[in-house]
Amino acid sequence: MNVDRYLERIGLDRSQISVDVDSLRCLQRSHLLAVPFENLDIHWKRPIVLDIDRFYRKVVENRHGGFCYELNGLFNELLRSLGFETRLISARVFNGTTYGPEYDHAAIIVTIGEKEYLADVGFGDFTAEPLRFVLDVEQFDATGEFIVRRFDEEYFEVAKREGDAWKSEYIFMDVVRDLAEFTEMCDFQQYSPESHFTKGKLCSIMTEDGRKTLTDSKLIVTCQDSRSEIDIPSPAAFDSLLEEHFHIKTVRKK
Repeated sequence: MNVDRYLERIGLDRSQISVDVDSLRCLQRSHLLAVPFENLDIHWKRPIVLDIDRFYRKVVENRHGGFCYELNGLFNELLRSLGFETRLISARVFNGTTYGPEYDHAAIIVTIGEKEYLADVGFGDFTAEPLRFVLDVEQFDATGEFIVRRFDEEYFEVAKREGDAWKSEYIFMDVVRDLAEFTEMCDFQQYSPESHFTKGKLCSIMTEDGRKTLTDSKLIVTCQDSRSEIDIPSPAAFDSLLEEHFHIKTVRKK
C-alpha cells in the first residue's frame, strides 16, 4: 500500500499527520469527505473479497468507495502504517427491531496514550469524527449527539440522540478481530437476497455541510436544514448522476 498515494486520495499529506487525536480526527473526516459508502460492485456482479490489496486498488487507484469491510479494513491499515495502535472489532447493527449477527459490521478502536477512540469510515451517515471510547458521556459531533454505554455484560452500545430519546446504532464487544473472520458475513451481505445491500444500489458521501445519497430511485441532497430530492427516471439517469456527483463511472458487464 502506497501511504502517500492513499493520503492524496483523501486530500492530505504526511506533513499534516502525527500520531495524535487531532490527526485521527482529520483522517476520519477527510476520508468521509472523499470516499463514498457504496455497494455498487454487488450490483455490477464484481465479487468483494476481503483482501487489503484489492481494497487499495478499488478505493485509491480506481477512486471508488465501498462498504464497511472494505472501508474500515483499508482505513485500519492506513492508521497502522502511520503509527497508530489499532484493533479491528465486530459490531452488530440495529435494524429498528433487533441486532444483526456477529461480524455484521467492522469498526476500529484506536489507542492514543491512555485514551481510546471508536473510528468508523464505513457506516454511511454516522459520526464525522471518532468518538471517545468512554461510557455514559454525551459527545457532540457535526452529525449529531452520540453516547457509548454498556448494553449488557458483553456488549457496548453506540446510540445517537433523536429528539428526547437515544436511537441505537450498533453494539460491539471489545474483542480484537482479524479481517478474515468477516468473510462469511461479507458473502452474506453481497449474495443473500435477505441482505439489504442486494436490494438496490446505494452511493452516499458526507459533504462539508450535509450529505449526498444516490439510490436507484432518488438523489437526496441535504445541506444544513434543507433537503432536496431528484427522482431517477432510468438507469441511464442513475449512471449520469453517479458520475456527476461521485465521479464514478458505471461498470458495464462484458
